[in-house]
Amino acid sequence: MADRKERTPLTGSERAPIRGARDVGNADPNETIEVVLRVYPVARKEGGQLPLEGNVSRDMSREEYEATFGADPEDIKKIEEFAQENHLTVVEADAGRRIVVLRGTVKDFAAAFNVELRQYQYAGGTYRGRTGPVHIPAGLQDAIEGVFGLDNRPQAKPHFRLLQQDSAIRSTTPGGTFTPLQLANLYQFPDADGAGQCIGIIELGGGYNVSDLQKYFQSLGIGKNVEVSAVGVGNGENKPTGDPNGPDGEVMLDIEVAGAIAPAASIVVYFAANTDAGFLNAITTAVHDKTHNPSVISISWGGPETSWTTQALQSFDSAFQAASAMGVTVCVAAGDDGSTDGVSDGKNHVDFPASSPNVLACGGTKLSVQGSKLSETVWNELPNDGATGGGFSSFFTTRPAYQKSISGGAGRGVPDVAGDADPETGYQVLVDGESAVIGGTSAVAPLWAGLIARLNQNLGSDVGFLNPVLYRNPNVCNDVTAGNNGAFKAATGWDACTGLGSPRGTDIANALKPPTTLRDSA
Repeated sequence: MADRKERTPLTGSERAPIRGARDVGNADPNETIEVVLRVYPVARKEGGQLPLEGNVSRDMSREEYEATFGADPEDIKKIEEFAQENHLTVVEADAGRRIVVLRGTVKDFAAAFNVELRQYQYAGGTYRGRTGPVHIPAGLQDAIEGVFGLDNRPQAKPHFRLLQQDSAIRSTTPGGTFTPLQLANLYQFPDADGAGQCIGIIELGGGYNVSDLQKYFQSLGIGKNVEVSAVGVGNGENKPTGDPNGPDGEVMLDIEVAGAIAPAASIVVYFAANTDAGFLNAITTAVHDKTHNPSVISISWGGPETSWTTQALQSFDSAFQAASAMGVTVCVAAGDDGSTDGVSDGKNHVDFPASSPNVLACGGTKLSVQGSKLSETVWNELPNDGATGGGFSSFFTTRPAYQKSISGGAGRGVPDVAGDADPETGYQVLVDGESAVIGGTSAVAPLWAGLIARLNQNLGSDVGFLNPVLYRNPNVCNDVTAGNNGAFKAATGWDACTGLGSPRGTDIANALKPPTTLRDSA
């Protein structure tokens, strides 16, 4: 092995301060922190590749996947030796997840990775940050894919919008609001309750109150107790803030939407810190969870692609590739700030992780109902009340095979599908003891997750990576042809506002039956 004293920049790890942030001095050298290392898969060394878009059977078990695409135990051993030499403690080493978690002081981490850790102040508070790349020993270049957590800036935001009006729930009239069960009926979800399924939900803050959940589900006439459990990842935990406008709104919305649609499914909420390290740790924990075995994962947090390091974009995407290979569907909110994704540089941006080619990206509509007929337009209430995200990735510039027939810009198009998201036609929920109406693409991810739990139950197998089936059968969605999200307009067929459209659940179920096979390439 090469001399470990020699350091080389880790490609893709470069960081810059948050725009407008001010350097206010050294980070506390004695603060104890945890850092997550992502390790390369052993298959990479052996000339293999990760299972991109159907290269591997989607029937792989978690054990089979990890044996083939996990980390090399020798690489983990080298990292453990490196940690010991630099006064760092190994908290966790998981070859299957390709994760090593280290603990130590800021001073020791700064020396180990040849970075200067500073304290920054910005509009949202303070964070510990760095500039430039992380440096790793030359002998670990073929082992370490990414280093996360030296910088603890907030990485993502929840994509929900609380309806700003009287707290009284409005009735379901044209332009009114809906319960999740009403939306399931309007979108023709197949009859099922999610029995035998597990829905994983990723949360980066906030929490839920069991009493609120019980009261909410009872109000919908759901006679059984919905099974909800929390898994703390790293320092994450179920910790309600008591503020419906804060992250509790996201957590309760996600659970209540998914739980109402699939009340017999078990719901596992993975709580982690809102950092790139926490987010990645939560995703890999959920994807590789052999205890709960989620068949579908819902993510309602994200941020513009430009706010992520290249190493994060690559490592998160490889985690979603693993999910696809193991038959786990990942539904991700496409963002609530229109075609700019809230970036004020005059350019169009898409939200990540929705822009990963290995997830089902969920955009938003405005829904109205007249009798049994529904009508949808693109959700756009800018400048003040949000709009669905959508556009073309500037990072995933090779268009996925399943999108080969779409038109528009180059690269991965976002979103894939859509659903009701406008707060004016939003979801009736209960948060921190208060009745509220919430919208945003955050609601669409658990809506689709609940549908997929029903589909899995009825099929007797997991639908897995659903995108190729949907793009081959676009008529299973309600095409939305009116409205825009800023730079992009709705059109017949796929568009960068609502994708293929909102679900027609029964038609999707029929498309999944034989002779359609989920192993077909796009």
